[in-house]
Amino acid sequence: MLIKLLIFAVCGWALFKMFTNDSKKKSDKDAAKKAKDIERKVATGEMVKDPVCGAYVSLDQEIRVRDGENIHRFCSYECRDKYLAQLEQGGREIAAEAKEEA
Repeated sequence: MLIKLLIFAVCGWALFKMFTNDSKKKSDKDAAKKAKDIERKVATGEMVKDPVCGAYVSLDQEIRVRDGENIHRFCSYECRDKYLAQLEQGGREIAAEAKEEA
């Protein structure tokens, strides 16, 4: 009886490891696919890098600031505010209408 219980426990553990390992492989594949999708969007110009934190954001991102001919896009309002503060510390200031556009 004890041997049957032991065999049952070992089989259960083996099945558990098979299924959890399979889900780990799936999540690794999903992460790799997402990374390749971001790389493709960056290469085609559909995504740009946030100048403050380095996160990639879509071109249709609503949080943006116009600096002359350049339009900078940000992942969050915090990053945008940090960027504007850096410009002010450097002696530059963005025109009021450009801030409102953001």
